[in-house]
Amino acid sequence: MTDNMELIAESAKVELTDEEKQTVTSYADSIDIRDSQMVLQYGAGAQKKISDFSETALKSVRTKDLGEIGTLLGNVVSELKSFDVTEEKGIFGFFKKEANKVQSIKARYDKAETNVNNIVKVMENHQVTLLKDIAMLDQMYESNLKYFKELTLYILAGKQKLADARNVELPKLLAKAEESGLPEDAQAAKDYASLVDRFEKKIYDLELTRNISMQMAPQIRLIQNNDTVMSEKIQSTIVNTIPLWKSQMVIAIGLDHSQDAAKAQRQVTDATNELLRKNAEALKIASIETARESERGIVDIETLTQTNQTLIDTLDEVMKIQDEGRVKRAEAEQELARIEDQMRNKILEVSKVRQ
Repeated sequence: MTDNMELIAESAKVELTDEEKQTVTSYADSIDIRDSQMVLQYGAGAQKKISDFSETALKSVRTKDLGEIGTLLGNVVSELKSFDVTEEKGIFGFFKKEANKVQSIKARYDKAETNVNNIVKVMENHQVTLLKDIAMLDQMYESNLKYFKELTLYILAGKQKLADARNVELPKLLAKAEESGLPEDAQAAKDYASLVDRFEKKIYDLELTRNISMQMAPQIRLIQNNDTVMSEKIQSTIVNTIPLWKSQMVIAIGLDHSQDAAKAQRQVTDATNELLRKNAEALKIASIETARESERGIVDIETLTQTNQTLIDTLDEVMKIQDEGRVKRAEAEQELARIEDQMRNKILEVSKVRQ
């Protein structure tokens, strides 16, 4: 029986520890194919765990709304774009109503800062949620791996029992029926063959459940990757974009003060005016560069495209596996029909011999 188990495990591409081999043997020894209730409940506990686990994963996907995070990131960009320290036209607009203008700039800065800070608080809450989800998905992945292994052991034990039933028990019953020629012995052999077929279907059902568990692993990692990407994007916005914007606003206000001081110099020369023009050009370049840097990396469309394509590929693979499953079930039904025809012919043959 140990040799059969090793062959079955090898064919299933599963490596078992000594403890797992003992577990498989224990499961196989406890199987009574003639016990309908036992066959019905065989592996049902592991299947229930997978079912409950799948429902938990589904709820996690349904309740997650990453669209709001994208909206918040867009709001940050809008707030940064809406702040214009050079609201008045031309560089000489800075020399008009200096005191009022400085207060206006500060008021607009304070308003934008308040809005951005409120948005950041919400984003930080989302980030905390995402980090908790990432940790929870790690636990889900480990649990799924555990359930997958448990189902595998049930399947290997069932196949081991099936091999014993087909290669040992069933041939004994058929030999007895042929030797005795009694209809009840022939019927007993046929009934046992039917029970074997029923148990084989049960093992096939467990294999379907294990396949679902196997598909769950990459799905969990896909969701986890999405959460990680959004968490990193939020982190980048909080620690890079917002401080950069604030520092640039301070520089802008400081520059405004410098220009007010320059106006106080009544005896400015053409050189001073040239300096102011250069400062204006420098401010323009700095503002353009700042805008470019603040816009950079806000939304990485390539990552979203890759993630979407990966999910599409996953769904295609699931459909392919399901199609292959349907073909295999159809082949199994044809094989079952062939087996039943053989048994029916054998019973008729035995009956004719008695006549």
